[in-house]
Amino acid sequence: MSAARFQLHAEAHLVLEDRGKLLMLLRRNTGYMDGHWGLVAGHVDGGETFRQAMAREAFEEAGLMILPEDLHLSHMMHRNSDSERVSLFFTPTRWHGPPHNREPDKCAALEWTPRDALPARTIPYIRAALEALEEGRHYSEFGW
Repeated sequence: MSAARFQLHAEAHLVLEDRGKLLMLLRRNTGYMDGHWGLVAGHVDGGETFRQAMAREAFEEAGLMILPEDLHLSHMMHRNSDSERVSLFFTPTRWHGPPHNREPDKCAALEWTPRDALPARTIPYIRAALEALEEGRHYSEFGW
């Protein structure tokens, strides 16, 4: 019997800013940090790039049309949670469509939030990544 191989979970997060406000969503019925604010995000599926995953999640969750080539890596976080994860944060140069909540069963609200006044119940690693991004750091670690 061989030992199980190490697995690293891959996630993509959207840092969508417009006029000093970030698009944030309030999680519900997901089993993880429900009642807390996060970003449009999701897991990378096999056979897709991080940018393809981010474009897919942006449409699935918020109805936004973003081309993968319009997504630029703005931050990378290696974090330790229930498992080890790598979270890439992408900023789009352009997008189409007003955001709207396409997953009301998993999202209680989708709102523009002032970047300098994040909700008190922002997911801690999201807050840490946004602070690192604001400081110009391209890489951070969380939960170690």
